[in-house]
Amino acid sequence: MSFYDPLETRDPAEREGDLMDRLARQVAHAKESTHYYFQSLAGINPYDCTSRAALASLPLTRKRDLIELQKKQPPFGGLNALARNRAKRVFASPGPIYELQGAEMDPWRMARALYAAGFRHGDLIHNCFSYHFTPGAFIFEGGARKLGCAVFPGGVGQTEQQVQAMVDLRPDGYVGTPSFLKIIVEKAEESGADIGSLKKALVSGEALPGITRNWLAERGIEVRQCYATADIGTIAYETVINEGLIVEEELLLEIVRPGTGDPVPDGEVGEVVVTSFNPDYPLIRFATGDLSAILPGRSNCGRSNVRLKGWLGRADQTTKVKGMFVHPEQIADLAKRFPDLGRLRLVVDNPGGQDRMTLHCETAEVADGLAASLQNSLREVTKLRGEVHFSAPGGLPNDGKVIEDCRVY
Repeated sequence: MSFYDPLETRDPAEREGDLMDRLARQVAHAKESTHYYFQSLAGINPYDCTSRAALASLPLTRKRDLIELQKKQPPFGGLNALARNRAKRVFASPGPIYELQGAEMDPWRMARALYAAGFRHGDLIHNCFSYHFTPGAFIFEGGARKLGCAVFPGGVGQTEQQVQAMVDLRPDGYVGTPSFLKIIVEKAEESGADIGSLKKALVSGEALPGITRNWLAERGIEVRQCYATADIGTIAYETVINEGLIVEEELLLEIVRPGTGDPVPDGEVGEVVVTSFNPDYPLIRFATGDLSAILPGRSNCGRSNVRLKGWLGRADQTTKVKGMFVHPEQIADLAKRFPDLGRLRLVVDNPGGQDRMTLHCETAEVADGLAASLQNSLREVTKLRGEVHFSAPGGLPNDGKVIEDCRVY
């Protein structure tokens, strides 16, 4: 088994110590260099941030809030330490949300994920992520360049031309979405084109169904996936052992209860929160809005970092009931008022076409007056009436949902 660098196999305690040391310095840098963190971390001594508990006490920066932050202080919401006129590139993701790229070759740390997917120095990579507006293609191209690979900028669409380029150039591998790779292979088979040089792929941007992975493997293409965002870059990646996604070495990752910044125990589904060490765009406790969970134990590939179960849905479960928005944060507020309860889950349905809310609560014992107290608190927090239903501890699914919309229209 080969590794990108020795960081991947180091002792977990050594890794944690290094990350905590870097955390203190990054918090100090963010406060000194960005308008946003100068304000949001006011009163925080950066050099006290040397533990997971200290990290958990820092405020979240939610991805869903970036649009409004950037409107108030264009173009980057005051989160950038690098001035716009010193950026190598500026991107626009849907929203729009604007990001910048500094001078570093691989600021998104994609080289490690490419290596784990089997790419090596000298390979030619056919890049089918978009080169238009968003950073997707450049995230993978930066990693390829650092790894010493050549890149064909295929971009998206134009399937017949993609196939012809593969026939002529004989690329070693593909990066892009799994669905587009399948479309390209199907087009090649339909036309009798030989794209057999493709032996490996690293995909992202959408789910990789097992049926698609197996279909491509039957045609000689070994597919690995990685979890990345435009803001952070690589967060976690697959290896030859398909047992979850290994967390990237140069990130601090937490799983928190949706609607809060409170870390959950390993194995429990929650929102992915990431702290990066990018000096140009220092994101501290960045709440991605994605759900996942930490897998127990180590990977059999030999890498010692923690593993994510994969993408398990979205954490932002805000819904509208009778014209009023109900947010996960409100359910988290209820949980704090009733600390003896286990998981809480607000289920919204509409029997007879009328919206109805039911608060499901885990508890070992239903005390007198508990249901009425919960109903009153639910109405106080949401301004809406709701019913209460009790379940035994462990009776609610471990899927990270705190609001479930079951309405049928």
